[in-house]
Amino acid sequence: MILKGKRAVVTGSTSGIGQGIITKLASEGCDVVVHGFGDGKEIQSFCQSLSAEFGIKSHYLNTDIGTAKGCEDLIHTSAQLLNGLDILVNNAGIQYTSPVETFPPEKWDAIIAVNLSAVFHTTRVALPFMRKGDFGRIINIASAHGHVASEQKAAYVAAKHAVVGLTKVTALETAQENITCNAICPGWVLTPLVQQQIDARAKNQNISIEEASAQLLFEKQPSMAFVTPQQLGALAVFLCQDEASQITGSSQLIDGGWTAR
Repeated sequence: MILKGKRAVVTGSTSGIGQGIITKLASEGCDVVVHGFGDGKEIQSFCQSLSAEFGIKSHYLNTDIGTAKGCEDLIHTSAQLLNGLDILVNNAGIQYTSPVETFPPEKWDAIIAVNLSAVFHTTRVALPFMRKGDFGRIINIASAHGHVASEQKAAYVAAKHAVVGLTKVTALETAQENITCNAICPGWVLTPLVQQQIDARAKNQNISIEEASAQLLFEKQPSMAFVTPQQLGALAVFLCQDEASQITGSSQLIDGGWTAR
C-alpha cells in the first residue's frame, strides 16, 4: 500500500474513469471521498466495499460542482471528513455535441462550468490544505481533446485545452513545493458517455453495437482498443508517488496512438 495514510477526493467517481481511479487509490491505502451522482444506495454500497476490501475510510458526497460555492463546499467538507487533503483528482465532466452555430449557449456554459471552472475552483481551495500538510498531488483528467479537436465538440474541446493550460500554471506556481499538478489525457474509454455515442451511431446507421464501436476506434485510436479505467487508475497512482515528484506540468497521453498521427 504505497499511498497508505494519504487522503484523496476524486470528482465524478461514482462511475467510469473516476470510479476506476478512486478504486486504485483506495487499493494503495488512500482514505477517499467518492463524489458524484447516481443511485445513493449503490454508491454507499460501493464505499462500503472499498472500506471492507482495502481497510480504508471512505465517504460519499454529491455536491454540485457546477458553481464556485459547490466546489468550495466539496473541498472543505472532504478535508473535514478526511482530516486533511493530499490528493485531488478533477475528473467530473459532461458532454454535448452540436455544430458551433447551433450550439446552445446554456450547454456551453454548463460544460465550461463543470469541465473547466470546477477544476480551477477545487484547485484553489485544495492548495492551502496541501501546503499545510507539505504534500500535494493534483491530477486533472483532460483528454486527447486537450491536444486535438473533433467536430461538434466546441465546448468540450475548449475546456480540455484550457485544463491542460491551467495544469501548467498550477505546476509552475507550486514547482518549489512538494506539490505537483499533472494532466492525464485519455483517448476513447468505454464510459457511459462514450457508450451513448456508440449507441447513437449504431441507431443512426442501423448497424450493430460492435460495428459502431469498431468504427469509433478506427476513426481515432490506432490501437483499436479502448483505454480502461484501471489503466488510468494505475497512472494516477504513479503520479502520486515520491518517484514522480519531478513530473509536474505534464500532459500524460494514454490514447492508443490517437494524437501520434
